[in-house]
Amino acid sequence: MVLALSLLALTLSAAPAAPSSGRALNTQGFRLYQSGRYPEALEKFQAAAQASPDYALAHYNAAATLGLLRKQGKVCEYSAHRDVIVEKLATAVRLDARRLQRAKEDRDLDVIRDTLGWQKLLGRTPERVADVPALLRAVSWYGPGVGVYGTTRALKFQNGGRVELWKRDVDDSGTPRESRTPGTYTVKGRTVEVKLPNAAPVTGTLSEAGALTFPEPLGGFTDSPSECDA
Repeated sequence: MVLALSLLALTLSAAPAAPSSGRALNTQGFRLYQSGRYPEALEKFQAAAQASPDYALAHYNAAATLGLLRKQGKVCEYSAHRDVIVEKLATAVRLDARRLQRAKEDRDLDVIRDTLGWQKLLGRTPERVADVPALLRAVSWYGPGVGVYGTTRALKFQNGGRVELWKRDVDDSGTPRESRTPGTYTVKGRTVEVKLPNAAPVTGTLSEAGALTFPEPLGGFTDSPSECDA
């Protein structure tokens, strides 16, 4: 996160000025971020956003810091879930559209590039049928989770009509075993047909709300993995 540039841009921004309390908290967060104290920086950025709800930079910095913490594997400790990061970033962009360009270059936000929320910020939406093929490829699709084992299956659609099914099966001893199965797919409107080896084709749909649903045994998929479940 290039916070130094963001802070400089704040003085030149046409966005509404934040009350001094929000600016002060954000500056404190910036200094903590610079020193590598990311959890403390997050607290300051979140406090700044709460003190000054219309302060785009505070929301942006909170999103980016959560993204960094997620990269570090600290998802559960700080609720660094993909949908939370997207929500904070979307708020920042709504308040100041120029934050989107900053986000496109921010490596801290790489963790949300394959979400529906990020794609919506780029102008793609599952409500538009013409966007369905691109969304299938751009988004990582996760099935439901099983307790501490998390997500048990995922789909990754690729160029050229290729798809990969990832599965995590748990045996009777509680040992998880992962497998990857390549296949092919076709898209017509909202309808998606997946063909996997030694199995009959399975036909599903991508809803306007962004849910990808197939009949069992493939089942349903969203852009959010199962995380932090006991």
